[in-house]
Amino acid sequence: MPGRMSDSGASIVPFSPEVREPLVYPLHHGLNHKISRLSISWSRGNCLRVSVFCQSAQGEDHDSSAEETGGRVVEVKLDAVDGEIDESQRRRIAYGSVAPFSILQSRKNSIWTLSKMSTSSSPYHADRLDYILEYSKDISSLLDNPKLRPSSLIDDPKSIIEELEEATCLKAAWKLMEIFYADKQSQAWLPGRLVDWLADYDILLSSTQTTVHSKLVDFQKNLVSLQVLEDDPKYWEGMSSALAVGWLEIVKLLRLHGSYQLDQLGNREIENGLVEAVAVLISNMPRMRPELGDGKLGKCFETKPDFVKAWEKWRSQITKLDCSAFWVQCDHHKTKEGLRNMLQIMMGNASSLSNATFHWMELFISHFLYVRPFSVGLESMYRLAQNCIQSKPMSIPHKLMGLLIGLLGENTEVILAECSRAFGPWMVAHAVELLTAGSNEAEIVLHEEHYNLGGISMEELHRLVYAQVLSSHPLTWQIAPIYLMACTKQGISLLEILLYKQPVTHNQLLLKNIEICRLYELEGVSSNIMKIAGVYHWKHGRKGSGVFWLQQAQDEVRLNRIAQQLFDVVGKSISDESFMQWEGLIELLGSESKTAGGLEFLHKYRDYKKFIQQFRDGKSTDAARHATESLIQLMKNPSTPQRFWLTLLYDSLKLLNWRERPLLNVSQTNFLLNKLQELSTAKLRPEFVDAELPANALNSVRLALATNLGRAILEE
Repeated sequence: MPGRMSDSGASIVPFSPEVREPLVYPLHHGLNHKISRLSISWSRGNCLRVSVFCQSAQGEDHDSSAEETGGRVVEVKLDAVDGEIDESQRRRIAYGSVAPFSILQSRKNSIWTLSKMSTSSSPYHADRLDYILEYSKDISSLLDNPKLRPSSLIDDPKSIIEELEEATCLKAAWKLMEIFYADKQSQAWLPGRLVDWLADYDILLSSTQTTVHSKLVDFQKNLVSLQVLEDDPKYWEGMSSALAVGWLEIVKLLRLHGSYQLDQLGNREIENGLVEAVAVLISNMPRMRPELGDGKLGKCFETKPDFVKAWEKWRSQITKLDCSAFWVQCDHHKTKEGLRNMLQIMMGNASSLSNATFHWMELFISHFLYVRPFSVGLESMYRLAQNCIQSKPMSIPHKLMGLLIGLLGENTEVILAECSRAFGPWMVAHAVELLTAGSNEAEIVLHEEHYNLGGISMEELHRLVYAQVLSSHPLTWQIAPIYLMACTKQGISLLEILLYKQPVTHNQLLLKNIEICRLYELEGVSSNIMKIAGVYHWKHGRKGSGVFWLQQAQDEVRLNRIAQQLFDVVGKSISDESFMQWEGLIELLGSESKTAGGLEFLHKYRDYKKFIQQFRDGKSTDAARHATESLIQLMKNPSTPQRFWLTLLYDSLKLLNWRERPLLNVSQTNFLLNKLQELSTAKLRPEFVDAELPANALNSVRLALATNLGRAILEE
């Protein structure tokens, strides 16, 4: 089982029994009394909520001892392992990596579709590698953290180390993954890429031990105060160490030698010639690579035959200089010893290389530069790395070196374990794309479905873990669906759970939730969320918002229930005074009442009230006709509650008794009389709610209808 020391070799991820030093986080609670107990729970993001309970101090006066037990709740933020990237930077990286990840997934899906239609997949495989490299470059640029350069227009001639960006372990780890898996075109000059990588990120290793970079930085601090550089042993030691790891730019430092001064050229001509000869050899060192960056020294060769030929010629020049008689004529002992030591380094002397380097990675690079310049293949590199680790182990293990060992050994499980342990879920979720593209073995391991993981693959598992991390923070949850949708097995179900868990209290958050549902065609989830929002707002007194969201969800059942509740709240009569409480809700219903459920009655009743008011204001003929038509529509509409029939008819007495002519024909009058009869029967049921009207209301309406019927018969 994973995690057991007895059979750790059988686990998916190898278990390491190493005990790391515990991290200590200060707890500033500000309490003076003795703490009796603590309660710890998770808060939002990577914070712990600590509840501190204390009791009254003993031995104090009576009033103080009677004080109730109190406490305080504080949050403790769990920082990153090394703290080099703060929370805002992590969010910036999380949001910035969404676009490259989404574009890559879209392209992969297109390639998969085209490959199924074609018998040959080779052209699509080449396209996929190009897409992976572009994806890696986008992520790498996202991790850049450039430093502001000084505004001086004059370069410092004594400046050795110039840091154009602030190096981070996350960027260094990603560059390693890119070198080994994404950039397939650079596999032929892999040692050269590692030389550049060490030049950029040796500063990170300086935090735990001595490195070439730290030696040069220390020497640069004292460079201004030195009068005669060549007399200082650190001058030669620093240049030898830099040369051992391929930093050829130390030629600049070598030419600060005192023999270059105008007043010294006449007396130190031979010494200056030897210094310049070594500087030229260093500048012309053959490099197996297509090109060099700005300001980089060396000669590039793209093909191996040309490189071998140039290397042999360069080595013969070094041997010739080493055997030169001019060394006998050089009077400056430290210059002579320093230069000859640099020649021994370039000739691949194992003892000189070991003395010039400080840890196994630097020794590893020096061997590939000067001892095995023609070696190819990761297998030989891995064996060399193991030998270098035995010769120069690191005093304190560094997380980047653990990842590098996994990459050299092509061990997918170790790479995943190191990425997860040292760099977190973001790194694993995005580096998986490089692993699957650059190694068939890694693709098999990552795509194999595991029964004990619910039938999902390791690739999907790491995406789900990262999506869970994003979901736990209120500022990043909205990008979690992108990673969940890339999980074919469990992504959709977990996305639905995530969307349901989002609060519906704020409209902006609710609209964001619904927009995510629209993007991923989750109509059912969107409808349910709008129903939840409608019920929530209704229960918390925001009745207009509640009805709006229920309308959006087309929830006829709940709208009918709300209609019944509204009728009970307003009362048993729809008088002009009580009707004011309905106005906002009626306006909300709009002109399309098909989604209003039982509230459709209110919309029609509003129009009826307008016509009645116009009729009372003296706009007789048209207003009376419209009011009569609206009354008939209300009485015919099934959404009109039965308990309001009598109220509607009682409010229409002036229409029924209009003196000029009958407004209702015979059939309409008979229809209203039948409704009145149904109402009389319904009153016998115990659940019927009677309207609050005068006692003679029913008789008055019946008399008015009978009178109107007679007048209508006579008129017809």
